[in-house]
Amino acid sequence: MKATSLPLGPIMLDVAGTELTADERDRLRHPLVGGVILFSRNFVDGPQLAALTDEIKAIRTPALLVSVDHEGGRVQRFRSGFTRLPAMGCLGALWTDSSREARAVARDTGFVLAAELLAHGVDLSYTPVLDLDYGCSRVIGDRGFHRDPTVVAALAEALVGGLAEAGMGGVGKHFPGHGFAEADSHLEIPVDDRSFDQIWATDLVPYRQGLLPRLAGVMPAHVIYSRVDPTPAGFSRYWLQEILRQRLEFDGVVFSDDLTMEGATVAGDIVSRATAAQLAGCDMVLVCNRPDLAGDLLDRWRPEVSGASRERVAALRRRTPAHSAPARAVLTTDRYREARKVVQALVQSA
Repeated sequence: MKATSLPLGPIMLDVAGTELTADERDRLRHPLVGGVILFSRNFVDGPQLAALTDEIKAIRTPALLVSVDHEGGRVQRFRSGFTRLPAMGCLGALWTDSSREARAVARDTGFVLAAELLAHGVDLSYTPVLDLDYGCSRVIGDRGFHRDPTVVAALAEALVGGLAEAGMGGVGKHFPGHGFAEADSHLEIPVDDRSFDQIWATDLVPYRQGLLPRLAGVMPAHVIYSRVDPTPAGFSRYWLQEILRQRLEFDGVVFSDDLTMEGATVAGDIVSRATAAQLAGCDMVLVCNRPDLAGDLLDRWRPEVSGASRERVAALRRRTPAHSAPARAVLTTDRYREARKVVQALVQSA
């Protein structure tokens, strides 16, 4: 079937299984769709994953973006046939013994992560986690590199360097920082009652120390910073426009976090959430694990997408290589084999 020619839309949605249904193929042709996020349920092994991403990309031109939360540790969607990646906290622990070695291993980790995904047709992983590990969050924990923001900045920069070496952009999350809020935004509405100056001096340090220009995207948190703005950061023009775009001069793609999470419900129904996220400054909104809400959004949402937002998303598509022979060939190189050994050794010692 001939691919449908459409610009990428502002919705990132998911699919149910290991291959597309006829209804899903139709849904992915909707003009509002710009990409697909995959989960563990979409994965059996490498050949099946490559076939699925090929099928997704054959539907549209330019091809839909294929993304995944594939960080390492407990958040690694694909396992069989993929290198087991360390939790980022392992890299932070390594820093205590040798900051130089920790940077090198972080770069190798990013390279392996990206090389394996790209070889199977996955364009983007929502990583690195830039949240500080304060030891109190029920959802961050060892997903964060470290408590010290300067260590987080250094290790994230190294990891992003490895991603870029393989050909992938990074997506920093969860702006401006989820680590201090105890509640899990998947299940509750977290509140962080610190002042802006406190957040600027701590959680925002990784975003301020030269990393932002190297990130393809940023994902804001479903956290209310009550002394700064009464709405969660992902729905806040203050956080996304005044701070991220203007003060920090970020010009990449802003992805909402999943709009079906409990932390997003403060904005109303699914159409209200998508509208609030877009008006705040999100270029793409994620709707995951609720096909009923995804269908409702596609039926009822009529956003006005700015030319600047479309160009940011189009630029992201241009910078991510399609599933190709060169991407697969990286897995046969000495660089990949040596990096993989380093990563495996860290995981085994953790």
